[in-house]
Amino acid sequence: MFLQFNRMTPVNGPYLGPANPVRGVRGGGLPWALTAATGSLNRDGHLLVKVRGLVLANQPAVPAALRGTNPFPAFRAIVSCQRIGAAGTATIANISTGDFRANASGDLDINARVSLPQSCIAPIVFITGPSGVGAWFAVTEGEHHV
Repeated sequence: MFLQFNRMTPVNGPYLGPANPVRGVRGGGLPWALTAATGSLNRDGHLLVKVRGLVLANQPAVPAALRGTNPFPAFRAIVSCQRIGAAGTATIANISTGDFRANASGDLDINARVSLPQSCIAPIVFITGPSGVGAWFAVTEGEHHV
């Protein structure tokens, strides 16, 4: 096991929209809420993520009809690594999975393999919208590197 986590944080506050991207990934435009998320990443790139209740938050910024729902039929994961580039500079590698089906309650399971760079420093995992959306809705918090 390379990375294990049992907690993710939904996008909110200053991370909404493009103003404060995390590792080059912009936040979703509306606040989200999350019931639970767990996962692991092996050194060979095998990624498992279980997400429950990833939905638009019950906040005034969210249209009333959308609160507590997931408007996307699928999500993706991005594994983000810091690494040392060819010139000895710090760079970021963001590696995306394909789309994984989600239900209206914001439940999804991801079982994928990503091609990690040879050196993957401080990996984090984002849950993003499906292909073409690109914004993150949840990110690992309190990860445990093994």
